[in-house]
Amino acid sequence: MTAHPGVDKRALRRAYTASLSGTALEYYDFAAYSVAAATLFGDLFFPSGDDLAGTMAAFSTYAIGYLARPLGGIVFGRLGDVIGRKKVLVHTLLLAGVATFLIGLLPTYASIGGAAAILLVVLRFAQGVAVGGEWGGAVLLSSEYGDPKRRGLWASAAQIGPPAGTLLANGVIALLGWVLSEAAYESWGWRVAFLLSAVLVAFGLWIRLRLEETPVFKVIAEREERPKAPVSEVVKNERRALVAGILVRVAPDVTYSLFTVFVLTYMVNELGMSKAQGSAAVMIGSAVQLGLMPAFGALSDRMNRRKLYLYGTIAAGVWPFVFFPMVEGGSFLLLAFGIVVALVIHAALYGPQAALITEQFSPRLRYTGSSLAYTLAGVIGGAPAPLILAALLNWLGSWWILGVYLLLAAALTVVGLWLSRDPADDEDVAAPVPEEKVLS
Repeated sequence: MTAHPGVDKRALRRAYTASLSGTALEYYDFAAYSVAAATLFGDLFFPSGDDLAGTMAAFSTYAIGYLARPLGGIVFGRLGDVIGRKKVLVHTLLLAGVATFLIGLLPTYASIGGAAAILLVVLRFAQGVAVGGEWGGAVLLSSEYGDPKRRGLWASAAQIGPPAGTLLANGVIALLGWVLSEAAYESWGWRVAFLLSAVLVAFGLWIRLRLEETPVFKVIAEREERPKAPVSEVVKNERRALVAGILVRVAPDVTYSLFTVFVLTYMVNELGMSKAQGSAAVMIGSAVQLGLMPAFGALSDRMNRRKLYLYGTIAAGVWPFVFFPMVEGGSFLLLAFGIVVALVIHAALYGPQAALITEQFSPRLRYTGSSLAYTLAGVIGGAPAPLILAALLNWLGSWWILGVYLLLAAALTVVGLWLSRDPADDEDVAAPVPEEKVLS
């Protein structure tokens, strides 16, 4: 393990664990909601007698989680560059955990009518704000403790969180579906998946509260280089970096939405397969991703990061045209294989993504810049994807339009890569300040 100059390797391991565990919790929350939105929440919170309308309404609240992210990116990103990474990350973790726990306690439409849907939207919004502030800080927490020349590897800690959270959420839901009757699961069993987030919050807080501030932020604070208006500075002085950071996320976001969220609805409604089969296929793919995220992150340290990202983007644009004809027969093995390949492609993009985005910005504006890029990308990529996919399929009734949609997303990401840059290794702050000068 190669740490930042002057950093103890145990501190690096703690930072890596803190980054991974926090994002795992927040994507456990998102994954649990994604599965519930695709298979259950339409009936529980948005009943209308029309299956499509209920599903679209449930996916709308899924999108709200993305639309809330820019607010989290602005508020927490700014604070992360002004008061420090660690302090902000404790609050984002608490916000996400409390919101998810409360979803598990929500009464449904049958109990309180339309107020149930309103409360669900509010809590989903809070989840989105938390994730918007979490990602940028989690990336910096691990990468700023590590050697800048291995930023791809260390920044990937935050990227492991989504497949870990997805795997855990789908595993819990699959287990509940297996041990409970369908009636019991739809009545109260689904709530257990959301209530269990309290355990993950407790573990994440225990890790994060033991950490010191990152070496890079300590130097920025010591040199009195903390920005007073980081959002304005990013928009004014690092606009190209912001646009590049936004566009490079579009294809991975749409790919992930297609093959972990929308695919569940597609296989049930179009292929006549069971919910359990879809969840199992996504779990297998997420398990494969766990080891591939840091592997692709490390690979991007050895070869040009943008070139590796370009190869993954091309593969993402092509794969739907292979996947959908392959699964038309309703074979679980082919479905699982197709989702695994899709998530391997996603890992090739998502593993190096954190390093690619954060290194577009100067160290003193990294939290704000990377948070804005990450969250604004979600608004045009991940947020509308399930809704657009469902609407396109309902409109033309054929899978090929879904492939065209992902192909267009890939084209936007290629533009982002063209706008991006390869940073020099010495752009990072060189060394931490002496211990007696470190801000508490």
